[in-house]
Amino acid sequence: MRRAVRQRLALVLVVAALAVTALWQWRHDAAASPATLLPLDPDAITRVTLALPGHPTERYVRHDGHWWRDGEPPVAADEGRLEQLTGIAAAQALAWRPLSDFDPARIGLTHPVATLTLDDRTLRFGDTSATGPLRYVQVGDRVALVPILATPRPPKRDAIQLQP
Repeated sequence: MRRAVRQRLALVLVVAALAVTALWQWRHDAAASPATLLPLDPDAITRVTLALPGHPTERYVRHDGHWWRDGEPPVAADEGRLEQLTGIAAAQALAWRPLSDFDPARIGLTHPVATLTLDDRTLRFGDTSATGPLRYVQVGDRVALVPILATPRPPKRDAIQLQP
């Protein structure tokens, strides 16, 4: 009976050690790779620039809690669209890897489908992943995989305001 008790105790200690090690690894990974694209609060962002191939570059600034198209004279912007664009900063990053692990041309980063700058932090959106509805996004010297829904889209045609 003593031998059985010692074996159970040893098994419990091994399982507890594995659980502690797994918890430590999970916390370490979470600290090393944030779960969002940028450590910015979307509500605190004050400048947005969006470049999409085939479209003019859009520039917006926030003044007194409202978004304006940057230019002379400033034109009121679509608040919902800007909320979507700034919300991309908080998009869930499912995986992070160094940019050096990739050939930028193979994942669409030499000619990105969109380049979004939020308060001087640039996100370059590449191709979609072959493994699911995910897109490669370059953030500095790292690449994240994010849900494809986090890709900036061009403005709706009726939302484009032409200047006289």
